[in-house]
Amino acid sequence: MRAVISVIGKDRVGIIAGVSKILVDTNVNILDISQTIMQEIFTMVMLVDISRANTPFTTLSDDLKELGNTLGLSIQIQHEDIFNSMHRI
Repeated sequence: MRAVISVIGKDRVGIIAGVSKILVDTNVNILDISQTIMQEIFTMVMLVDISRANTPFTTLSDDLKELGNTLGLSIQIQHEDIFNSMHRI
């Protein structure tokens, strides 16, 4: 099963490291990643494999949101099918 993680906020040191640490600690594999900085605004989208996660999806989501609060970012995770349904034209 795959999920999409989106991160947006003011650029600062440690964003990718913080998100990646949560993912490695929960056995979530990064399949693809895209990130850019637009005039000091950091944006990142990750496609991750959560099929072998060692924590419930809700806990992973809460941990990412908590990191976002700590770093002053918006971090969200959605199951891939929900993400696709929400962004269908």
